[in-house]
Amino acid sequence: MTDSHSSISPRRGRFIALDGMDGAGKSSQMAALVAWLRSNGRKVVTCRDPGSTPTGDAIRAILLDRHDLHVSPTAEMLLYMAARAQLVAEVVAPALDRGDWVISDRYLLANVVYQGHAGGLDPEVIRGVGAVATGGIMPDLVLVLDVDLETAARRLSRPLDKLENRGVDYRRRLRAGFLAEAGRAPDAIAVIDAHGSIDEVAARIRAAVAERFPEVG
Repeated sequence: MTDSHSSISPRRGRFIALDGMDGAGKSSQMAALVAWLRSNGRKVVTCRDPGSTPTGDAIRAILLDRHDLHVSPTAEMLLYMAARAQLVAEVVAPALDRGDWVISDRYLLANVVYQGHAGGLDPEVIRGVGAVATGGIMPDLVLVLDVDLETAARRLSRPLDKLENRGVDYRRRLRAGFLAEAGRAPDAIAVIDAHGSIDEVAARIRAAVAERFPEVG
């Protein structure tokens, strides 16, 4: 993962992505983070990847909801990339150019881990395709919510999507992949202990964000 400002023209905004296994609590923590940033006077744009555009939402339905469709790992990865390219063009890049903060539920790291570490594709190939799909726009910080598999499974109280239905071995590879990527890029990826109450985890996230962006502390 690299800072978006290094490979494209300077942008005034800040970009944070939340990631991790399903059941780690991303939705609750994203809402808490956005509320905190707004209380500190930041203008915040939220999005989810895939999704947040008409094209992205249509692709999301194919990827996660259509249990009748078999999509090969490479095709799956490329569909995510197509949705992300549209997300960057319609949402992320314009917001950063305005000077807004962008908080995204997942981004490129999810592809690297889900289709790479857990799915068998080469993570380096995924990173290369991702550089094209994103136009070089990467998060300033990725927050990986880390939780053990048993806790994550207990927290999933809704019907499982296609990826969540891939079994415990797949989820074990997911967790290992997220931790490996964090070890590979510690300046760009912060691992957040997602055990405990919503407020306890939110406090850890605020500390990590304030460390990376002292202006909001």
